[in-house]
Amino acid sequence: MNRLKIFTFIFALIFTMIMVVNTQAQDNRLMMATTTSTDNTGLLDYLIPHFEEETGINLKWTATGTGKALKLGQNCDVDVLLVHAPSAEKAFIESGYGKDRRQIMYNDFIIIGPENDPAGIKGKSISDALIAIKSCQAMFMSRGDDSGTHKKEKQLWQKSNIPLPDKENWYVQTGQGMLATINVAREKNGYTMTDRGTYIKYQSTKGGNAPLKVLVEGDGILLNQYSVLTLDPKNCANAKYDLALKCSNWLASQNGQDLIRDFRLLGQKLFIPNAK
Repeated sequence: MNRLKIFTFIFALIFTMIMVVNTQAQDNRLMMATTTSTDNTGLLDYLIPHFEEETGINLKWTATGTGKALKLGQNCDVDVLLVHAPSAEKAFIESGYGKDRRQIMYNDFIIIGPENDPAGIKGKSISDALIAIKSCQAMFMSRGDDSGTHKKEKQLWQKSNIPLPDKENWYVQTGQGMLATINVAREKNGYTMTDRGTYIKYQSTKGGNAPLKVLVEGDGILLNQYSVLTLDPKNCANAKYDLALKCSNWLASQNGQDLIRDFRLLGQKLFIPNAK
Protein backbone atom coordinates (compact mmCIF):
# COMPACT_ATOMS: atom_id res chain seq x y z
CA MET A 1 0.00 0.00 0.00
CA ASN A 2 2.83 2.37 0.85
CA ARG A 3 4.50 1.63 -2.47
CA LEU A 4 1.20 2.22 -4.27
CA LYS A 5 0.78 5.57 -2.53
CA ILE A 6 4.34 6.59 -3.38
CA PHE A 7 3.85 5.54 -7.03
CA THR A 8 0.55 7.44 -7.22
CA PHE A 9 2.17 10.54 -5.69
CA ILE A 10 5.11 10.43 -8.11
CA PHE A 11 2.78 9.93 -11.10
CA ALA A 12 0.60 12.87 -10.00
CA LEU A 13 3.70 15.02 -9.49
CA ILE A 14 5.08 14.19 -12.96
CA PHE A 15 1.67 14.78 -14.55
CA THR A 16 1.40 18.17 -12.81
CA MET A 17 4.90 19.15 -13.94
CA ILE A 18 4.09 18.19 -17.54
CA MET A 19 0.90 20.25 -17.42
CA VAL A 20 2.80 23.25 -16.02
CA VAL A 21 5.48 22.98 -18.71
CA ASN A 22 2.84 22.67 -21.45
CA THR A 23 0.96 25.67 -20.08
CA GLN A 24 4.15 27.73 -19.98
CA ALA A 25 4.97 26.68 -23.55
CA GLN A 26 1.49 27.69 -24.68
CA ASP A 27 1.80 31.02 -22.87
CA ASN A 28 5.10 31.67 -24.65
CA ARG A 29 3.80 30.90 -28.15
CA LEU A 30 3.11 33.77 -30.54
CA MET A 31 1.23 33.43 -33.82
CA MET A 32 1.99 35.85 -36.65
CA ALA A 33 0.20 36.46 -39.94
CA THR A 34 2.57 37.83 -42.55
CA THR A 35 2.99 38.32 -46.27
CA THR A 36 4.27 35.77 -48.76
CA SER A 37 7.31 37.96 -49.48
CA THR A 38 8.74 37.72 -45.95
CA ASP A 39 8.24 33.96 -46.10
CA ASN A 40 9.25 33.20 -49.71
CA THR A 41 12.48 35.18 -49.48
CA GLY A 42 13.62 33.22 -46.42
CA LEU A 43 13.76 36.35 -44.23
CA LEU A 44 11.72 34.84 -41.40
CA ASP A 45 13.64 31.55 -41.46
CA TYR A 46 16.75 33.70 -41.01
CA LEU A 47 15.39 36.07 -38.34
CA ILE A 48 13.22 33.92 -36.10
CA PRO A 49 15.93 31.68 -34.56
CA HIS A 50 17.69 34.87 -33.37
CA PHE A 51 14.40 36.26 -32.07
CA GLU A 52 13.52 33.09 -30.18
CA GLU A 53 16.99 32.78 -28.64
CA GLU A 54 16.96 36.37 -27.40
CA THR A 55 13.33 36.57 -26.20
CA GLY A 56 12.39 33.00 -25.30
CA ILE A 57 9.22 33.44 -27.37
CA ASN A 58 8.19 30.62 -29.70
CA LEU A 59 7.04 32.33 -32.91
CA LYS A 60 4.99 30.54 -35.56
CA TRP A 61 3.66 32.21 -38.68
CA THR A 62 1.25 31.81 -41.55
CA ALA A 63 2.08 33.48 -44.87
CA THR A 64 -0.71 34.92 -46.99
CA GLY A 65 -1.69 38.12 -48.76
CA THR A 66 -1.90 41.25 -46.63
CA GLY A 67 -5.69 41.45 -47.08
CA LYS A 68 -6.12 37.95 -45.65
CA ALA A 69 -3.53 38.62 -42.93
CA LEU A 70 -5.50 41.67 -41.78
CA LYS A 71 -8.66 39.58 -41.78
CA LEU A 72 -6.96 37.00 -39.56
CA GLY A 73 -6.08 39.83 -37.18
CA GLN A 74 -9.61 41.22 -37.28
CA ASN A 75 -10.98 37.76 -36.42
CA CYS A 76 -8.43 37.32 -33.59
CA ASP A 77 -6.96 34.20 -35.20
CA VAL A 78 -3.38 35.45 -34.72
CA ASP A 79 -1.51 37.66 -32.24
CA VAL A 80 0.58 39.97 -34.43
CA LEU A 81 0.88 41.05 -38.08
CA LEU A 82 3.82 41.82 -40.38
CA VAL A 83 2.32 43.31 -43.55
CA HIS A 84 2.89 45.86 -46.31
CA ALA A 85 -0.20 47.86 -47.26
CA PRO A 86 0.00 51.18 -45.34
CA SER A 87 -3.47 52.50 -46.25
CA ALA A 88 -5.16 49.23 -45.27
CA GLU A 89 -3.07 49.05 -42.09
CA LYS A 90 -4.10 52.54 -41.01
CA ALA A 91 -7.76 51.70 -41.68
CA PHE A 92 -7.28 48.54 -39.59
CA ILE A 93 -6.02 50.63 -36.66
CA GLU A 94 -8.73 53.29 -37.06
CA SER A 95 -11.42 50.61 -37.08
CA GLY A 96 -10.32 49.44 -33.64
CA TYR A 97 -8.79 46.13 -34.70
CA GLY A 98 -5.16 47.14 -34.25
CA LYS A 99 -3.42 49.06 -31.49
CA ASP A 100 0.17 49.82 -32.57
CA ARG A 101 1.77 50.15 -36.01
CA ARG A 102 5.53 50.35 -36.35
CA GLN A 103 7.51 50.66 -39.57
CA ILE A 104 10.24 48.02 -39.72
CA MET A 105 11.75 47.86 -43.21
CA TYR A 106 11.13 48.55 -46.86
CA ASN A 107 12.11 47.61 -50.36
CA ASP A 108 10.46 48.62 -53.64
CA PHE A 109 8.13 47.33 -56.30
CA ILE A 110 9.38 46.72 -59.83
CA ILE A 111 7.86 45.73 -63.15
CA ILE A 112 9.54 42.71 -64.68
CA GLY A 113 9.05 41.13 -68.07
CA PRO A 114 10.68 39.30 -70.98
CA GLU A 115 14.01 40.55 -72.22
CA ASN A 116 12.59 41.32 -75.67
CA ASP A 117 10.10 43.69 -73.94
CA PRO A 118 7.22 43.52 -76.47
CA ALA A 119 5.48 46.61 -75.03
CA GLY A 120 8.70 48.65 -74.98
CA ILE A 121 8.40 49.70 -71.34
CA LYS A 122 12.06 49.54 -70.29
CA GLY A 123 13.13 52.74 -68.55
CA LYS A 124 9.67 54.34 -68.66
CA SER A 125 7.82 55.84 -65.71
CA ILE A 126 5.33 53.50 -64.09
CA SER A 127 2.36 55.35 -65.63
CA ASP A 128 3.86 55.34 -69.13
CA ALA A 129 4.71 51.66 -68.76
CA LEU A 130 1.16 50.68 -67.80
CA ILE A 131 -0.25 52.80 -70.63
CA ALA A 132 2.11 51.04 -73.08
CA ILE A 133 1.13 47.59 -71.77
CA LYS A 134 -2.55 48.43 -72.18
CA SER A 135 -2.05 49.91 -75.65
CA CYS A 136 -0.19 46.81 -76.85
CA GLN A 137 -2.45 44.47 -74.92
CA ALA A 138 0.69 42.72 -73.77
CA MET A 139 0.15 39.89 -71.29
CA PHE A 140 0.17 41.14 -67.70
CA MET A 141 -0.05 38.84 -64.67
CA SER A 142 -1.71 40.20 -61.54
CA ARG A 143 -1.76 38.36 -58.25
CA GLY A 144 -5.44 39.20 -57.93
CA ASP A 145 -5.43 38.07 -54.29
CA ASP A 146 -5.90 41.30 -52.27
CA SER A 147 -2.26 41.09 -51.15
CA GLY A 148 -0.21 44.21 -50.47
CA THR A 149 1.29 43.84 -53.94
CA HIS A 150 -2.14 43.52 -55.54
CA LYS A 151 -3.42 46.56 -53.64
CA LYS A 152 -0.45 48.61 -54.85
CA GLU A 153 -0.89 47.41 -58.43
CA LYS A 154 -4.55 48.48 -58.47
CA GLN A 155 -3.52 51.87 -57.08
CA LEU A 156 -1.00 52.28 -59.91
CA TRP A 157 -3.57 51.58 -62.63
CA GLN A 158 -5.83 54.16 -61.00
CA LYS A 159 -3.09 56.79 -60.75
CA SER A 160 -2.29 56.17 -64.42
CA ASN A 161 -5.95 57.00 -65.24
CA ILE A 162 -6.53 53.50 -66.55
CA PRO A 163 -9.63 51.58 -65.40
CA LEU A 164 -8.60 48.30 -63.81
CA PRO A 165 -8.36 45.94 -66.81
CA ASP A 166 -9.70 42.95 -64.90
CA LYS A 167 -12.09 42.00 -67.73
CA GLU A 168 -9.44 42.12 -70.46
CA ASN A 169 -8.06 38.92 -72.01
CA TRP A 170 -4.47 40.15 -71.74
CA TYR A 171 -4.82 40.77 -67.99
CA VAL A 172 -4.57 37.52 -66.01
CA GLN A 173 -5.32 37.27 -62.28
CA THR A 174 -3.50 34.25 -60.93
CA GLY A 175 -4.94 34.26 -57.40
CA GLN A 176 -1.55 32.97 -56.27
CA GLY A 177 1.51 34.16 -54.38
CA MET A 178 4.31 36.22 -55.89
CA LEU A 179 6.73 33.46 -56.93
CA ALA A 180 3.92 31.48 -58.55
CA THR A 181 2.72 34.61 -60.37
CA ILE A 182 6.24 35.32 -61.65
CA ASN A 183 6.39 31.78 -63.02
CA VAL A 184 3.05 32.26 -64.81
CA ALA A 185 4.38 35.51 -66.33
CA ARG A 186 7.41 33.60 -67.57
CA GLU A 187 5.27 30.89 -69.13
CA LYS A 188 3.08 33.44 -70.92
CA ASN A 189 5.97 35.72 -71.94
CA GLY A 190 4.29 38.53 -70.02
CA TYR A 191 4.83 41.22 -67.42
CA THR A 192 4.11 41.38 -63.72
CA MET A 193 4.75 43.59 -60.72
CA THR A 194 6.72 42.17 -57.81
CA ASP A 195 8.53 43.36 -54.72
CA ARG A 196 12.28 43.41 -55.27
CA GLY A 197 13.01 40.96 -52.47
CA THR A 198 10.93 38.21 -54.06
CA TYR A 199 12.48 38.97 -57.45
CA ILE A 200 15.98 38.50 -55.99
CA LYS A 201 14.82 35.19 -54.53
CA TYR A 202 13.50 34.27 -57.99
CA GLN A 203 16.88 35.22 -59.47
CA SER A 204 18.63 32.98 -56.96
CA THR A 205 16.56 29.98 -58.08
CA LYS A 206 17.73 30.62 -61.64
CA GLY A 207 21.41 30.79 -60.80
CA GLY A 208 21.34 34.59 -60.93
CA ASN A 209 20.21 34.66 -64.58
CA ALA A 210 16.43 35.08 -64.36
CA PRO A 211 14.56 34.95 -67.69
CA LEU A 212 12.35 37.87 -66.62
CA LYS A 213 14.25 41.16 -66.31
CA VAL A 214 13.71 44.36 -64.31
CA LEU A 215 12.26 46.86 -66.78
CA VAL A 216 10.65 49.58 -64.64
CA GLU A 217 11.98 50.76 -61.29
CA GLY A 218 12.84 53.84 -59.27
CA ASP A 219 9.56 55.78 -59.11
CA GLY A 220 8.92 57.09 -55.59
CA ILE A 221 5.42 55.64 -55.69
CA LEU A 222 6.96 52.16 -55.87
CA LEU A 223 8.17 52.29 -52.25
CA ASN A 224 7.13 49.11 -50.42
CA GLN A 225 6.90 49.69 -46.67
CA TYR A 226 6.57 46.80 -44.18
CA SER A 227 5.17 47.33 -40.69
CA VAL A 228 4.35 45.33 -37.57
CA LEU A 229 0.84 45.68 -36.17
CA THR A 230 -0.30 44.58 -32.74
CA LEU A 231 -3.97 43.78 -32.14
CA ASP A 232 -6.14 45.91 -29.89
CA PRO A 233 -6.94 43.93 -26.70
CA LYS A 234 -10.36 45.61 -26.67
CA ASN A 235 -11.22 43.67 -29.83
CA CYS A 236 -9.11 40.55 -29.22
CA ALA A 237 -8.97 39.91 -25.50
CA ASN A 238 -7.15 36.59 -25.96
CA ALA A 239 -4.45 37.95 -28.28
CA LYS A 240 -1.04 37.98 -26.61
CA TYR A 241 -0.51 41.72 -26.74
CA ASP A 242 2.54 41.76 -24.43
CA LEU A 243 4.37 39.15 -26.54
CA ALA A 244 3.32 40.90 -29.76
CA LEU A 245 4.79 44.15 -28.43
CA LYS A 246 8.03 42.35 -27.56
CA CYS A 247 8.14 41.03 -31.12
CA SER A 248 7.65 44.53 -32.52
CA ASN A 249 10.28 45.95 -30.19
CA TRP A 250 12.78 43.25 -31.14
CA LEU A 251 12.32 43.79 -34.88
CA ALA A 252 12.86 47.52 -34.29
CA SER A 253 15.86 46.95 -32.01
CA GLN A 254 19.42 47.54 -33.15
CA ASN A 255 20.08 43.82 -33.41
CA GLY A 256 16.86 43.13 -35.32
CA GLN A 257 17.54 45.99 -37.72
CA ASP A 258 21.16 44.88 -38.24
CA LEU A 259 20.01 41.35 -39.06
CA ILE A 260 17.48 42.66 -41.60
CA ARG A 261 20.18 44.86 -43.16
CA ASP A 262 22.61 41.93 -43.42
CA PHE A 263 20.14 39.52 -45.03
CA ARG A 264 21.25 39.05 -48.65
CA LEU A 265 20.90 36.79 -51.64
CA LEU A 266 23.26 36.95 -54.62
CA GLY A 267 25.07 39.69 -52.70
CA GLN A 268 21.98 41.93 -52.84
CA LYS A 269 19.96 43.39 -49.97
CA LEU A 270 16.34 42.26 -50.01
CA PHE A 271 15.05 44.67 -47.36
CA ILE A 272 16.24 47.99 -45.95
CA PRO A 273 15.64 48.50 -42.19
CA ASN A 274 13.94 51.78 -41.24
CA ALA A 275 12.44 51.34 -37.77
CA LYS A 276 11.89 54.50 -35.73
